[in-house]
Amino acid sequence: MNGERCLDPALRVSPGAVVVVDERAPKLRPGALPESAIAFLDRDVVVVDKPAGMLSIPYEPGDKDTLADCTRALLRRTGRRGSGAQLGVVHRLDKETSGLMVFARTLDAKRILDMQFRAHDIERVYHAIAHGAVTAKRVETHLITDRGDGIRGSYGHFRRPRGVIPPEAKRSVTHVRPIAALAGATLAECRLETGRQHQIRIHMSELGHPLVGERVYIRDYAGPKIESARPMLHARVLGFVHPRTGQRMSFEREAPDDFRAMIESLGPSRR
Repeated sequence: MNGERCLDPALRVSPGAVVVVDERAPKLRPGALPESAIAFLDRDVVVVDKPAGMLSIPYEPGDKDTLADCTRALLRRTGRRGSGAQLGVVHRLDKETSGLMVFARTLDAKRILDMQFRAHDIERVYHAIAHGAVTAKRVETHLITDRGDGIRGSYGHFRRPRGVIPPEAKRSVTHVRPIAALAGATLAECRLETGRQHQIRIHMSELGHPLVGERVYIRDYAGPKIESARPMLHARVLGFVHPRTGQRMSFEREAPDDFRAMIESLGPSRR
């Protein structure tokens, strides 16, 4: 578009733009990461900006072009492979969530980062676009794999609690803060005190504000739904103590084009 290669399906085409399609161009390798996806790299860790739609790691046999695969390929391609080809997984993002992840490059780094994640010492801040008018709130629940209707949720939210909290329930804490009111939605900051699977998506839904684009945790929502190709969730800030130097590090990446396009399309609220 206008002489620049465009790979973003959410990019808006302005009036008068010149669009050229080259049918004979070489096929793009699926899952390739640009060098700009690397937010930080040294011999111990690599911090990567994961695109939405890419698995963090394989979940089933045959899963390919995961973020781990593509990061290894990028390090080989740029001659920065380092001492080993393996990347240690210390946390994950959902396939449709964009944003920052860290991989360990040594066994020592993996062990130390694992301890930080278990102790909830990692700084993790997300931006989300959620239905309705979100207000500031600290949410603390105990998440279970089946709340009573086959999906994850907070113990006692879907069904009246019976007895003590089950031992398999995971204490989960999210700090929610509105950033900007949009038409029918809110741009919100979600800061994780703990990091459980689907924690933000579940907590926002149980507050009555499911994410825009949510497909699973929206069945209880009766308000008008805003359509989106994916849940609007972006891991914006990631901070940890470097496993070798002991230095506190923090990284931040802007949300991708589809997230910003959704904010623009909704526009400021008139309420």
